[in-house]
Amino acid sequence: MRLLLAGTYERSYPRIQVLRTGLVERGHTVIECHVPVWERTPHKAGGFLRSFALIGSLVRAAGAWVQILTRERRIDAVDAVMAGYPAQLDAPLTWVIARRRRVPLVVDMMISFSDTLGGDRGRSGARVTRLLEWMDAQLVRSADVVVADTTANAEWIQTTFPRARGRVIVVPVGAEPERFPRRPQPAPPVRALFVGKLAPLHGLGVVLEAARYPGVPPIRIIGDGQLREWLDGELARNRPPGLEHIPWVPYDQLGDELAAAHICLGIFGGSGKASRVVPNKVWQAMAVGRPIITADTPGAREVLRDGRDALLVPAGDAAALAAALARLVQDPDLRARLGTQARRRYEEAGAPSPVADRFIAGVVARLPGLASASAQ
Repeated sequence: MRLLLAGTYERSYPRIQVLRTGLVERGHTVIECHVPVWERTPHKAGGFLRSFALIGSLVRAAGAWVQILTRERRIDAVDAVMAGYPAQLDAPLTWVIARRRRVPLVVDMMISFSDTLGGDRGRSGARVTRLLEWMDAQLVRSADVVVADTTANAEWIQTTFPRARGRVIVVPVGAEPERFPRRPQPAPPVRALFVGKLAPLHGLGVVLEAARYPGVPPIRIIGDGQLREWLDGELARNRPPGLEHIPWVPYDQLGDELAAAHICLGIFGGSGKASRVVPNKVWQAMAVGRPIITADTPGAREVLRDGRDALLVPAGDAAALAAALARLVQDPDLRARLGTQARRRYEEAGAPSPVADRFIAGVVARLPGLASASAQ
């Protein structure tokens, strides 16, 4: 298959990198026609939603579209066009390209703007949330195939946007093997790692509360974003024993951070979105081969099995999280077994090639006319 990946998508984001690598490994051709816009807003929440900032982003996107349309005309025939994550901004552009070329359009709806920014993060007012809802709806309306990251998210998309019914496929996020290779277990003392953009779905308050229980190992928090001010205030008021906060590390160093940890923490928030996702950091920890504790949600259960690949605890339950942490501190054999099984599960479902296989199988199932192209 020859796939044209066009737009202002975040080119360095793990979702894009894993899928692109896997398609190439499986012998497909990925042609990129990209101009960066999203890279300027690393946290995707906050100031850029203000009116002037949002208008500025749209102006930059319009300028990028002109460049993309000019470059795209010099590209030979393709079998399909894809709008990569985040695809909402590029839906009109990629629709025009796909229709002009008379090929299907695939869009990556890994997140809903209205659900994430207006719902889970609560960062947009009613007027902006309506705009985000309209952008989500336009994305679905423009697409021949909509890509979700979990079955739970696929079901939510089809319920929320009835036009998507029968057009949604599920492709896991996965993780980049070159950045997150399998690493041996570190020497004691045991410590846990929490990585995230400090968004509500991560359940940071649950982690802080759990960190105050006896028997819990020191926890290192790496992240910045929406809840930074709240976190700083909580740590100034009552810092849990051994807890350390690092605002951020370069992405190239994140694999080393995961490798140095004995236990990796997922998400613990109680929102609807939190129940449907398996975030990047969980896949990355799986790739490195670390035992994971995360909330027991429909999304997590699609990938992980409690006591086999990870420890799953009730969302929002700090006592349960603390008990799971203490259990892993006391049982190095369980840590090793969970880490080994997590790595195996990553190899089955989260490495680039199996991710690409899910993508191709899903696209062909929805668009049988591409079967011959996918086999080439």
